Amino acid sequence: MRVVLILAAVLAATPALAQTPAKAPPAPHPGAEIYQNVCQACHMANAGGGEGAGRIPALAKNGALAAATYPILVVTGGKGAMPWFRGSLTDTQIADVINYVRSNFGNRYKDKVTAAMVAEQGIAAPRGGMGER
Repeated sequence: MRVVLILAAVLAATPALAQTPAKAPPAPHPGAEIYQNVCQACHMANAGGGEGAGRIPALAKNGALAAATYPILVVTGGKGAMPWFRGSLTDTQIADVINYVRSNFGNRYKDKVTAAMVAEQGIAAPRGGMGER
């Protein structure tokens, strides 16, 4: 009994040194959620693209993404079967998702796209909204 009391006193006297608080996981990339909710349906979770009713290009390890202007033009103005997202996503959201794709999926482009770049270099939204080009 005496050993149990001594052990309890020692444990009570030492602050919870054995339990170091776990580090918080890093915040997700701001473009990750946009990719998952908007882009992933066509470009796939691994950004590998696909073929079926049409050809969806792979974004993974895509050299066309090296020049930041190219994805700005495609995301804001559309290309082929891809619709434009200017008007349905903000310039900040467009910049975030482009940066996410350009820094993930085997892409390692370091220069960042900003909302100001999207505003300046992007294609304007159609006048009549999504139904008119």
